[in-house]
Amino acid sequence: MDHFVRNFYRLLMVLSGISMVAAFVIVILGVISREVPFIAINGLDAYAGYAIAAALFFALPTTLVNGDHIRVTLVINRLSPRGRGIFEIGCLFAATALALFVAWYACRAVWISYITHDVSPAADASPLWIPQISMAIGCLGFVLSFVHALLLRLRGGALIAEGGEAARTE
Repeated sequence: MDHFVRNFYRLLMVLSGISMVAAFVIVILGVISREVPFIAINGLDAYAGYAIAAALFFALPTTLVNGDHIRVTLVINRLSPRGRGIFEIGCLFAATALALFVAWYACRAVWISYITHDVSPAADASPLWIPQISMAIGCLGFVLSFVHALLLRLRGGALIAEGGEAARTE
């Protein structure tokens, strides 16, 4: 199961990379369309925003696993190994609950946009549920990564990588 979940994180990271490339291409198209008078493509700014948001949300699980999220180690480093373990488990429970709350509302936003036929107010007038799907999938992946980290921590292992970078930059 661990292998399957880690492959899911990799898939989301690939989608994040594709979204970043798409944002780059869309921005370049926007620049070209402003400079060439006979090319007019409406809604490129909105599409670039959707691609950037997709890149951000798809990357959430992998950045957690790689230890790239901000951690306040000032307190954690002063605790005993047992106290640190208890504190980390409590933090992972709280983070899982918060991520679940955000994922619930992200999925709810997709559903509401779909059933109400909500469209973007920008020039593209796209149905909003389409770009919101990336937000919901990324949030669900984030919940999965916190549950994964919590289960591994309860077994005595660790999912979240700890880099030496954090200690030097604090």
